Amino acid sequence: MATLTIGIIDPFHPKSIETIEAAIPAEWRLSIAKGQNIDEKAQALRDSDVVFVMAAPMPASLIDAAPRLRFIQKLGAGIDRIDLDHCAARGIGLARLQAGNSIPVAEHTLLLMLAACRRLPLLDRQTRAGGWDKETARGVSRQINGKTVGIVGFGAIGQAVSKLLTGFGANVLYFDPRRASPELERELHVTYASLDELTAQSDIVSLHLPLMKETARIFDAARIARMKPGSTLINCARGGLIDETALHDALVSGHVFSAGIDAFEQEPPVGSPLLRLDQTVVTPHTAGGTIDNFKPVVERAVRNTQLFLSGEDIPAQDLVQAPRRSAA
Repeated sequence: MATLTIGIIDPFHPKSIETIEAAIPAEWRLSIAKGQNIDEKAQALRDSDVVFVMAAPMPASLIDAAPRLRFIQKLGAGIDRIDLDHCAARGIGLARLQAGNSIPVAEHTLLLMLAACRRLPLLDRQTRAGGWDKETARGVSRQINGKTVGIVGFGAIGQAVSKLLTGFGANVLYFDPRRASPELERELHVTYASLDELTAQSDIVSLHLPLMKETARIFDAARIARMKPGSTLINCARGGLIDETALHDALVSGHVFSAGIDAFEQEPPVGSPLLRLDQTVVTPHTAGGTIDNFKPVVERAVRNTQLFLSGEDIPAQDLVQAPRRSAA
């Protein structure tokens, strides 16, 4: 295998770096950004042939800082932070890992559902401060059993969430532009609904859509107003799916009971009024981030890179943009 330099610009945990180092062939080397400013990232990419990227943006300016760059492997499914047009103009190949993080994201989704319905952060803070008001907690906490949960986006993650909900006794609706087969609907015990029907009927709405022109702020003020009074909104997908000002107002008014948010429109969400509410449970876009799942993710990334280098076809589910062969 030829010598290859892989650029790393995400601030990975040392254990994650060890996992990458253990997965790549001995002839490959890592070029790791020493910090998170644009110059430090550009320095790491200066001699990189390939980039493994998780959450860090890849704008045109950063792509141009890597004159040898031939292939980008996204360590996840979302590609809205990568300048696809500029990659195409440069002949740079791009692959993602469809369903690579579906299980940890589904588990995190369920975590946020439970925490938001039971007001877990508030109870935790009160208990640590010496409070022991069990009846107040009983007066606001909600259970999932017997509720209607609406899943918006029924790809690998949405389907994994529906499987986890099976044991909770919830009625599961789903919406996706591409309806699942009758066989899959029966297997997962789910019912298709239009987005408007799902919004109006669900006690809990969970978002699992990619961010694109058609889905940007799909839960805007008007749609949030059509949510069932007292419902809960969960977002473990992309922050741009929700009008966060409208969500804040709906939480303050009580129209929306609670929200679990892993992805914000601006990250980190410095100054967001959502952070000041007791009705919200927030995490730092870490739904897919478990060390258990990182090893198979990296192994798939290495395999796709090897296929790229050898001129073989990358699996269709992962390929976003074929490389210009002359660039390789």
